[in-house]
Amino acid sequence: MEPVSTIEGRAIPFGDKNVDTDVIIAAEWLKTITREGLGKGAFASIRANPDNVFDAPEFSGAPILIAGDNFGCGSSREHAAWALLDMGISAVIAPSFSDIFASNAFKNGVLTVALPQAQIDRLMEVSASDPIAIDLEHQTVTTPFQDRFTFEIDPFRKRCLIEGLDEVGLTLARNEAISRYEAKQARTMPWLAQGTEMTA
Repeated sequence: MEPVSTIEGRAIPFGDKNVDTDVIIAAEWLKTITREGLGKGAFASIRANPDNVFDAPEFSGAPILIAGDNFGCGSSREHAAWALLDMGISAVIAPSFSDIFASNAFKNGVLTVALPQAQIDRLMEVSASDPIAIDLEHQTVTTPFQDRFTFEIDPFRKRCLIEGLDEVGLTLARNEAISRYEAKQARTMPWLAQGTEMTA
């Protein structure tokens, strides 16, 4: 997982409420065995409209998505987080998120930032023409116009995102302690290391 610290750039001013995971990535895209290419299917039903905000040239490569309340509701498909990453989204800002989506996003390195609706409205206004910045270390979202909004994040999730630690990375970070434990077990309970023979 790539470390997340500061995310700066254009933000897609989407703003829709109650966007479920089927809208983020529809079921027909779930047959793939790889995460790659899911960005092409992200928000397909919305992108069917030629005037959609996702394909507007000014938001090409935008790393931030601004959404409405209850973003990521619906099914628990992890593909929703994968699709966002594949289309280049590193952070989503919304008033609230589905718990399961927020968990999947975190585990895949997508930062979810919850802010009050009034601040979302201001960011929607600014993002139509100017970039914004998210500073995870200081837990702030700022604009070129001196707006400064603070957000809360679980300290454990913050640490994992800043250090780029997924569940495998967290385990490997404890490698020394794991090795000591295994060495002690081999000394004190050697029979656990022995294989068992199968009898016919």
